[in-house]
This record gives sequence, C-alpha cells and structure tokens, in this order.
Amino acid sequence: MTTAEELAYAPAARQALVAFGLPDAELAFVQLAENVTFRAVDRRDGSRFVLRLHRPSYHDLPALKSEHVWTRALVQAGVMAPEPLLTPGGDSFVQVDVAAMGERRWAGLAHWVEGELLGDVIARETDKAASAWHFARLGAIMAAVHNQATGWVPPAGFRRHALDADGLLGPDPFWGRFWDSGILSPAERRLLLATRDIVHAALVRYGKPASVFSLIHADLHARNVLVDGAKAAVIDFDDSAFGWHQYDLAAALVSYAHQPEFALFRDACLEGYRSVRAIGEADLALLPMFVMIRGMALIGWYHQRPELPFPTRMTALKDYVCDRAAVLELPC
Repeated sequence: MTTAEELAYAPAARQALVAFGLPDAELAFVQLAENVTFRAVDRRDGSRFVLRLHRPSYHDLPALKSEHVWTRALVQAGVMAPEPLLTPGGDSFVQVDVAAMGERRWAGLAHWVEGELLGDVIARETDKAASAWHFARLGAIMAAVHNQATGWVPPAGFRRHALDADGLLGPDPFWGRFWDSGILSPAERRLLLATRDIVHAALVRYGKPASVFSLIHADLHARNVLVDGAKAAVIDFDDSAFGWHQYDLAAALVSYAHQPEFALFRDACLEGYRSVRAIGEADLALLPMFVMIRGMALIGWYHQRPELPFPTRMTALKDYVCDRAAVLELPC
C-alpha cells in the first residue's frame, strides 16, 4: 500500500538516488520520524542502501558531513554501523526538493545494515535473565564507540553540537526547555527549574575529563541497535554530539528507570560496558544524575514537537524525573 508519506517524499528520494548514481534502484518507504527513511536496492547486483532525507533546520551541512566522517571512522575501527557513501562527484549529501511539503532537505546514502531492532527483541523477551544479556550487548557496543571516540582526533572543520552543561541544562537546552512542558504542574515546574540550576553547577564542577567526555551517540538506546545473530550494529547518529559517556548510558537505561527490572538491566549494561572499557566508580556515581538529566531532555524533546502524539509512557517518566529531583543528592 502506498502511504501519503511515501507519495509526498518519494519524488525527492528519487532525485537523491539519481545524484548518487542509482537512478534505477528499487525504492521502498521505511518510516517518517525525525528524518524520512527509504530502503534502496540496486537492480544490477542487489546491493541495499539506506537513504535518509534529513529534517530541515536541525543540522547544517557541515554538521551533517561531520556525522558521516565520524561514522566512517567508527566503521574503520571495527564498530558496525551504516557506512556512508559519496556521490560520483564526491559529495556526502545532496539537496532535494520536497514539493508536496514545500521543503528542501539534505539527503544522504549509506550501506544497509541487516538485523532486528534490539528494542523489539527485549520487548518480546519473557526471560529477564535473557533481557539482561541483551543489555550487556548494548553496553559492550557502547563502550566500543567510546573507545574509538576517545582515541580519535576529528579532522579540521569537524562540527557537532555539545551536550555539555549548557547544552543539557542551560537557558536554551539543545533538546528544548523541558521546564516549560505542559505536562508539568506549577510545583513540578518550580522543582525542575531549581534542580536544573543545581545540576548545571554540578556539571560545571565535574568538568570534562578526557576519559568520559568525547563524541557520543547521544541516543544509544536499544531501538538504535540492530542485532543479527552474534552481530550488533549502531544506527542513527543524527543526535551525535560532544558529551559525557554517562549520558549515553543514561539514554540506554532511562526508559526502564521506573520498572522493577531496572537494577538488573542497569547492572548488565554496565557489566557489558566494563568488559570492553573501564569507567571509574566516581564517574559511575553520577549515573543516576545523568538518567534524570536524560529524562528532562526527553520531556523537552516532546515539548519542542507538539505536532507529535504524546506517548503515555512520558507521564511515568515525568513522575520519575520529579521524584528523583525531589530527593537529589549530588556526588560532585
């Protein structure tokens, strides 16, 4: 069935495929989320690709190119990820017109990665021990990303935003002013504003130790990992930024923070992480704070996007964030 989204964006996707030297490729709509995603198949040899039409006004061209530069470096370091491709003229991205929406978007192409979303695997798992094993896999691949990032020097001109104290908790956080969300009561808003100031100061005091501050994925939860047997691949680097490694861990864990199995999943994720990369106890002591910060960021993300349906799970997350803020004890 052809969807309205496919009808709106397929002509722009075709325009991009021509620019990438694949004018006759088969094209299939995958999803409309932050970006518009298509799968393309080269009729000549069956090669499969992922084509993304990037949302307007989120990243400029230098930032998009930098995302691809890092992704290529990760692949070269042995981390499985969709390896970006260039046009015959050597361009990472091409600009296409989405006439039906009155938009212009940057389009990028990468090799398709086979697999199932780890989040779907966990969701249908009934054995909690097996679920914990999946979190260990997630922790291990996250640590591999951090190993590459801390040992890699970005080239001149590399540009990504920073999820530092200001990027997370400044006057205009990158993911939105969470304290203005309509799901907060006046008392909750006052609580989160006060907590924002306290935690911002704590992050400034903590600083940016080279062992735990580098490029991060910044959205490395189980639905951004594909698994295929023993293989695991990281996808969707759209939010990648300079930030703390604990924030990546928080992104993986926050959706489970109010569930009874949280401690089991957290410990498994950390065990998997530490099987690949060391992280100090003093740094890990900040993880509960970062889980709360990630919850705040998600509240801000939805506040910035009122056109999206509001998930019912956000109410539970908001309650968790406010509960944590009310009893906050800072280790730094």
